[in-house]
Amino acid sequence: MNQKTTLVLLALAVITIFALVCVLIAGRGGDGGEASQPHYCPSGTPSVQPWTHPGQNQLFADLSREELTAVMSFLTQKLGPDLADAAQARPSDNCIFSVELQLPPKAAALAHLDRRSPPPAREALAIVFFGGQPQPNVTELVVGPLPQPSYMRDVTVERHGGPLPYYRRPVLLREYLDIDQMIFNRELPQAAGVLHHCCSYKQGGGNLVTMTTAPRGLQSGDRATWFGLYYNISGAGYYLHPVGLELLVDHKALDPAQWTIQKVFFQGRYYESLAQLEEQFEAGRVNVVVIPNNGTGGSWSLKSQVPPGPTPPLQFHPQGTRFSVQGSRVTSSLWTFSFGLGAFSGPRIFDIRFQGERLAYEISLQEAVAIYGGNTPAAMLTRYMDGCFGMGKFATPLTRGVDCPYLATYVDWHFLLESQAPRTLHDAFCVFEQNKGLPLRRHHSDFISQYFGGVVETVLVFRSVSTLLNYDYVWDMVFHPNGAIEVKFHATGYISSAFFFGTAQKYGNQVRENTLGTVHTHSAHYKVDLDVGGLENWVWAEDMAFVPTTVPWSPEHQIQRLQVTRKQLETEEQAAFPLGGASPRYLYLASKQSNKWGHPRGYRIQTVSFAGRPLPQNSSTERAISWGRYQLAVTQRKEGEPSSTSIYNLNDPWSPTLDFSDFINNETIAGQVSREGACGGEGGGRGSKHEPPHSLPSQNPPGVCRTH
Repeated sequence: MNQKTTLVLLALAVITIFALVCVLIAGRGGDGGEASQPHYCPSGTPSVQPWTHPGQNQLFADLSREELTAVMSFLTQKLGPDLADAAQARPSDNCIFSVELQLPPKAAALAHLDRRSPPPAREALAIVFFGGQPQPNVTELVVGPLPQPSYMRDVTVERHGGPLPYYRRPVLLREYLDIDQMIFNRELPQAAGVLHHCCSYKQGGGNLVTMTTAPRGLQSGDRATWFGLYYNISGAGYYLHPVGLELLVDHKALDPAQWTIQKVFFQGRYYESLAQLEEQFEAGRVNVVVIPNNGTGGSWSLKSQVPPGPTPPLQFHPQGTRFSVQGSRVTSSLWTFSFGLGAFSGPRIFDIRFQGERLAYEISLQEAVAIYGGNTPAAMLTRYMDGCFGMGKFATPLTRGVDCPYLATYVDWHFLLESQAPRTLHDAFCVFEQNKGLPLRRHHSDFISQYFGGVVETVLVFRSVSTLLNYDYVWDMVFHPNGAIEVKFHATGYISSAFFFGTAQKYGNQVRENTLGTVHTHSAHYKVDLDVGGLENWVWAEDMAFVPTTVPWSPEHQIQRLQVTRKQLETEEQAAFPLGGASPRYLYLASKQSNKWGHPRGYRIQTVSFAGRPLPQNSSTERAISWGRYQLAVTQRKEGEPSSTSIYNLNDPWSPTLDFSDFINNETIAGQVSREGACGGEGGGRGSKHEPPHSLPSQNPPGVCRTH
């Protein structure tokens, strides 16, 4: 045990002792009297929770190492000896790109969960690259039943409406390595003089690294990527250190020896090749800006630059944790849900119940995009669709005390991506309770009678983190004691940058010498499948309006009276709300069940986002992220429409494999099993509050309340 861990544990022990002493003193009343002591509401939470985990907790669990191994062995046997290891595969090889859980059909899952029917077959979804076939393609195979597979079926046409062109496939790590080898070993030596002058270049280019962009070209069928070159700053983000060189690499050919540099950009000017750049430099026709190399870049590191100060506030559990994690199932006194991590889509939860009643079947991240601008080719072109890179694939281990509280519960994730054997990401998820620092409800009165009542708000948090190149996304799903579910994300890490020249200030701000911090936006899309009081739900919009009204007791006067307006939304078109357009203040999903006053039981959907539309609708790549048109869209739920995007959209956004706007075709949503798609983004702004009273149970939820 290291010294830092010892100090943290010692601090926790001191805090615990102090808290217990305070409780003891408060309980004794100090002077022996009780009149001055506040009264604490009795807790409905026993000191030892009778945690129960239903046997269905594996229905949505990600595949285990044993299951992944079984699928890989089965596919290797069925597909033959020509399979290459994806970690070493060339474009002309056949290889298994990924294996992950194939989610069960909702009807079969609910039959098992609610009516004790046999569980649906547990299956895996495998993505296979067939580069060695006469017509190279990407194929999707469902393999089952697990844990001992005996069948596989090709679902490519069923899922995507036709075969998947090979150029749409995601880029393998091996392909990136081959591109780097081409750039550093074959191409950069052709411009050794100018690069040595500007960037301290030496043979092999060990002080430089490349950074990819996307999409890869300008039209369907292209596979040509702009790569920016940066100083390889050790221990810090190289993303802030561009040297002003960007290369357009055409890597569509199946043979890497045939890959070429199509265009060169260097410090504000374009060239046909690196050889031409070197020729013009030798002729004195290139004005070179010398970019200093900042060594280890300690000042650019996220590590602390000063010695640690006093121990910051820490969380602890006086009576132990009030939740339990077993397998992929989380259970507390109020909430239960199953969790997982899609290899590409990211965090997801299923069968979400509040006090035993299901509120939602699924809440899952679908996609995140970052749209950049600039006056270098890489910056002006970049539209990252991070689900295509893989928000599960690039999940990172969580650091105790930084990413999550020290005493959070941490869970590992097993995966099989670009490999022949499964691997394990330790501490991929964390679950913890957190005091919000604000009362859930409170009221103090010294008018007529004197009293105070309040309820502490403690939330349950499920968290994971994905690092996509320079950005780290913190994904949170937060469960409140009043039955509310909050889904949010935080973007951190490093900004991306480009060489500063010309009119660069139109596209961001200068962040250091010769470096532009490029303007960009972030947006994320979530799928929300609510089941409020059953599968049949209706969408209601509520607002408020002032209506001219004659004063009943004084007819000669008129007032503007505020009243509630209600409208049931019947079709998908009515329930698709464009970003920036008009939308009702209140939107909720209602069931056919009513309370004793006749109000339908419902669940409000509230989106809080300051993001604008990611791309104009007339952009040639907009259909690949058409979900970004809407702040919220309610559609019929269909098994054939499992997600709002596709991992193949990034490399062919001009003819996207999946266009979310196609789901909105004016079908009825009244009394249907519906699905909500919500778009969120980063930003700052000002909010307002309007409150039509809710018809809610009057008792407080379990928690700590205090009255006097």
